Formats: sequence, C-alpha cells, structure tokens
Amino acid sequence: MYQENFEEDEFVGNIDVVADSYANVDEIDEAEMDEGELIMQTQAGVQTIPEQVRKFLGHLHRNLMNGNVNDLVYNYENQFVRLSEKYYDKSTWPEPQYVAALVDDSGLFLTLYRELYFRHIYSRLHPSLEVRFRSFENYCALFNFILNSDGPIDLELPSQWLWDIVDEFIYQFQSFCTHRSRVSKHTPEEIALLKDNPQIWNTYGVLNVLYSLIQKSNISQQLLVSKQGGDVIEAAGDFGVRPLYKMLGYFSIIGLVRVHCMLGDYTLALQTLENIELSNSRALFTRVTACHVTVYYYVGFAYLMMGRYTDAIQAFVHILTFVSRTKQYQQRSFQFDAVNKKADQMYALLAIAISLSPVRVDENIHNHLREAYGDQQHKMQRGGEEAIDVISELFLFSSPKFISPNPPNYDNLEAAAKAVEPRSFQLKTFLREARLQLVVPTLRSFLKLYTTMGLDRLSTFLEMDPAELRNQLIVYKQRCRQIKCTGGSDLLSGEVVATTDLDFALQEDMIFIAESRVGRRYADWFIRNTNKVQDIINSLENRQKAVIANAGKPNAEQQPAVAA
Repeated sequence: MYQENFEEDEFVGNIDVVADSYANVDEIDEAEMDEGELIMQTQAGVQTIPEQVRKFLGHLHRNLMNGNVNDLVYNYENQFVRLSEKYYDKSTWPEPQYVAALVDDSGLFLTLYRELYFRHIYSRLHPSLEVRFRSFENYCALFNFILNSDGPIDLELPSQWLWDIVDEFIYQFQSFCTHRSRVSKHTPEEIALLKDNPQIWNTYGVLNVLYSLIQKSNISQQLLVSKQGGDVIEAAGDFGVRPLYKMLGYFSIIGLVRVHCMLGDYTLALQTLENIELSNSRALFTRVTACHVTVYYYVGFAYLMMGRYTDAIQAFVHILTFVSRTKQYQQRSFQFDAVNKKADQMYALLAIAISLSPVRVDENIHNHLREAYGDQQHKMQRGGEEAIDVISELFLFSSPKFISPNPPNYDNLEAAAKAVEPRSFQLKTFLREARLQLVVPTLRSFLKLYTTMGLDRLSTFLEMDPAELRNQLIVYKQRCRQIKCTGGSDLLSGEVVATTDLDFALQEDMIFIAESRVGRRYADWFIRNTNKVQDIINSLENRQKAVIANAGKPNAEQQPAVAA
C-alpha cells in the first residue's frame, strides 16, 4: 500500500517534464516534406472538414479569444458532443494542424483543441502509445503556460470544462499506468520506448501539476479564510482572484483525493479535504454535477477501506439521494451516462457496507438496493465463502482503478508479468477485514432471540467449537464499535460509537444479552404520503373544473352565424 506523504513545497516549480528524447512521427514526416507539399496536404485536409464543423471551430475560436463564457458553455456542452456523435463517432476529430490552418492560430486555442482531440480518442477509440505520449506533452504545454507565466493569463473557461481538464488528466494518467503494467502485451519497440521515457506520465510529475495548481491559486488559504470569516480576496492573491486559477486549484484538490485513493492512501485522501466542508450546499464542487458525485464516491470508498462503514454508508446515501432527486434534470446533460454509471458503482459499494454493518437507510434507497442487489445481499447476510465471492464480485465492479506509482522492471519482463496487480492487492486487503466483519450479522441473528444463553448452546446452533466461538464473540464486540464522523471539515476525526442496537456481556460460559430498541418514526412517512394524496386530489379537482368549464362553452358548429 502506497503510504508516502508529500509536502506541497516539494512540488512547486517548473513542470516542464516533456520527453525530449521522444520523436513525434508527424514532425518527422513534415520535416521530410518541402513547403509546397506541406501546404497542399494541409489544404486538402482542411477541405475534408465538414462545413458544420468548420463553423463550430470558428465560433469556438472567436468565443475563446473574446472571453464569451456563456457561448463557450453552449459550444462545449452541446455542439461538441452533438458533432462528435454525428461526424466522429468512430473516427478522430480533424488533425490539429488542419484546424490551425482553418482558424489561423497555433497558440493557446490549438493547445485546448488538442486536449479535446485526445480526449475524444480516449473516450471512443483505442489510444496508441504514441497518442498517449502526445497527449501528455500537450497537457504539459497547457499547464506550463498557465503556471509559469509572469502574471495571470487572460483566459476564461466554463467550470465544467476546467473540471473535465483536471479529471481527464488524472484519467489518462491512470489509463497509462494500467497500460504500461501489461508488459506481456507490448512489442519490443514499445518496451524500449517506455524504458527510454520514464518521465512520461510519471507519478511525481502528475502530483507536481496538481500541487502546483493548488499553490498557485492559494485555494487552501482561500477556503481556510472563508471558514474563519476573513478577507478571501486578500488571501487569494493576484492569481487566485482569477476564476481560471481558482477553479483549477479547487478541482485539483478533488483530483488529489482521487489520485491518493488510486494509490491506496486513504488517510491522505481524506486529509486533503480538510478545508472543504462537504455539508455546505453552496460549496464550489456542487457547481459541477460530475465533481459533486466524484467527491462523495471517493470519500465513501476511503471510509469503506478504513473500516468506517457507518460513515461510508452516510456518504453514499447522501449523494445517491441527490442523484435520484435530480435525475430528471440531468437527462439532457452529456454527463448523464457517466453519473449513472458512478451511481451504480456506489449502490454496489453501499450493498457491501450494509452487509458488513447493517444500518437503516432511506426508504427509496433501500427499495432500489433490494431491486438491484437483493439476491447478493441475501447471500452476504448468510456469510461463508459464498458471501466472500459476492463481495469480491461487487468490489471489482465498483472500486476505483488502482495503480502502481512505479513503472515495471523492463529488464526482467517475466517477473514484471507475474507481479501482483494493485487491484488484487487492495481486494485481498479488504477481504481480510470483511471476513472478520461478516460474523456480526450471523451472531446478531441468534443473539437477538434470547436474553441469556449458554455458550455451549450457541456453539451447537452455529456448529462451531466453543473456544472458536468465544473468539468470534470478542471479534463481534470489537467490530460493533466504530469511529463515526461528528461533522465539520475534518473527515478523519470522530468518536467511537456503537453501530448496533444489540449488546452482550460474556461471563464465563454464559452470555447476557441486552437490546435497546429505537421506536420507528412514522410521522415523516405519513406526512410525506399525505402530501402526495393532497397533490393527487388537487390535480383531479383542477381537471374536473376544466371539463365543466369546457362543457359550458358552445362548440364552433353550434355557434350562430354572424352576418358580414
């Protein structure tokens, strides 16, 4: 498990880590052509671009240069998605050099266009090793331009686009780490290229980018001063007052949570959010639905891996309730499929958490769990190896894509091919705790039937040796005490609470059981359903009034003719 903590000061500085030794094939081809051939090829490439796409690129370039953020939102969230589905569903967007000739620009706009160009390849096609290298170089050029300028750059982008830049940067990093670890599927030329360019998608370089964006924007100081009621503008500085730097720094904090979870450092992941209040409904992460869902997904998963099942359930239920309530408003959004996929993963994680620490959840969430994972929940409640198999299946479906921070040993490919995958290691670690936690529901189902019970009788019911049963009861006692977050921005703090309403004392060979029952709250259920009935009655009455009103009016055929 990757547990090394990094200080922010270690990552400050120039992030220009592009592979100088990597030769771009396109650049070689262009160098071998004379100027005339290159111009003819470019003109031919421009002519292949559909007219509608040309207009879109012209509008995008003009809006970007003029800072028209509202128009950029429409260009980015609607037109780009629609044109991708219409013209480039199974192909790439036009080559960047053709677009440069079309808009007569090879600077910042072309860098942002390349970001969209490579992202489209990752989402719809299979990126080659060369594409992965070129995409990393483009990200380095973009972040170098943003971070290493003498003053704040004059650029404004929609919050959704800024979040997607950070999120896609981390996704491509994770994809590259997974790709390079599969050494048996690489050709000797690809192995040599990976070995000669260790700085491409290097873990230190990725963390350097995120920490540099955070420090450049002074976003941590801004959040801290905001909580204390101080002057946020003064704390922001020259760069932090600009929306571009502020939002990139803020989204980089969320990105760090994701990276630390992929590396297996869950304590550092939660510690990264120390200045962000999840309970604040006006927090910046709520402006972008995908960011909102991502925060709670990784917070809940970190709690789950740390054995804080109650906090994990609370995090999953909160965001799943939000997703279900806003689902009808998100159907037209291009994020709809991604948010739904993440919600399905969280339902699976929630099913695991409830099986390990039974907690009453919202009625709608409970009904969805019963419909989607009813059989799996029943198997997990019975315990045994069948429950472990179900937990393993759900974990592999819903967990993040874990990565190794270091590249494989290319000098010993056989050993690299046999190395333990990070995902298998994390699953093994989680199952070690799950096996101990699965005894809780089984023992609870027997203990709640009695107030006193002999150890021998219970061992007979469970078909277990009395000495082993005594150990299981001690484990049950310990597992029913968990740290629960008490609120605030410190997600690691909390107090030890009982997670079950059933307690017992073991005196020699006799078990004394005490159950504390909490009365069910019927008022909320009746109020909610009374309001629904009242809405139905009002709707019916309005329909009846409309029918009576229409019945009193004569039809056009029955009205008398009027003389001209």
